[in-house]
Amino acid sequence: MEESPRHFPEIQLTFVESRVLGCLLEKESTTPAYYPLTLNSLQTACNQTSNRQPVTQLEERLIEKALFGLREKGLVLKVHPAGSRSPKYKHILDQTLDLDSAQRAILTVLLLRGVQTSGEIKQRCERMHAFESLEEVDQALEWFIDYPHGPLVIRHPAGGGRRVETYAHLLCGAVPENAHVLPEAAADVLELEEEQLWRSRMEQKIQGLQSQVEELSGMVHHLRSELGSE
Repeated sequence: MEESPRHFPEIQLTFVESRVLGCLLEKESTTPAYYPLTLNSLQTACNQTSNRQPVTQLEERLIEKALFGLREKGLVLKVHPAGSRSPKYKHILDQTLDLDSAQRAILTVLLLRGVQTSGEIKQRCERMHAFESLEEVDQALEWFIDYPHGPLVIRHPAGGGRRVETYAHLLCGAVPENAHVLPEAAADVLELEEEQLWRSRMEQKIQGLQSQVEELSGMVHHLRSELGSE
């Protein structure tokens, strides 16, 4: 029986976290003068209509939640540059993955554009890294596929409606083989899922706090009873 692919355990992202991380990687390379990014700049980057699949309309609160999750995972830092009124955010992915320029560019476009062919990857990486050939792209992709701690990228062979091989990152988990592009309409579903997950976490925390309050209230009542009986 064939084993299912192993995923790198320290990097498991939600969709919004992957979009935020991809934007930080992209802007560090393409607009270094404006990097790190403020929350407002990051929201604009996440929702831009070019070089994004799917195109989204993520609200500020969802991006803040994603930043919180990425900071907990040790992938993003919040910084306070001198002279800046607002805090800014930068990725620290290099502390987890030792990527060269080619690998960083490929991971960026996979995070921002979803499932792609090697030719699409080569074209879309142009502003971040100029690949001389498709063979060079394939070599960089193989590094992700053969990553020692488990594959970070999956290759979908041609067939089943696909004329050529396609590639997808695994930082958000497995990608269905029949997926080529994520429909733009799916962005609303993904945003709803993020919101539901956040609410579930908050409800669990509230329930835990309520239990603690009830326990403390019982202890106080017990102490008052004992003091009153003395």
